[in-house]
Amino acid sequence: MRRDAHAYLSDIDRAASAIERFIDGLDIPTYERNELVHAAVERKFEIIGGSLSQLAKQGPVLAKRIPRAREIIAFRNLLIHGYALVERARVANCV
Repeated sequence: MRRDAHAYLSDIDRAASAIERFIDGLDIPTYERNELVHAAVERKFEIIGGSLSQLAKQGPVLAKRIPRAREIIAFRNLLIHGYALVERARVANCV
């Protein structure tokens, strides 16, 4: 079933809010040491990038209004396909 473009925006918003909750009060060294937190943050970034990718296909005009959407999608692809190369400090600097 095809989803409405606005559903993808809602997914992005919820994932971004979750990232903010997950990292609230953490500094970068604490984030890097906490496997559960960085796994959760990376997963939410994957959701954001995946939702943007689908939004670009189903609502390209809407997707173009999101700054750096292509970079966010590329970051999602790196997290999924280049996971061995991901540096936790770089992820922490994205939030």
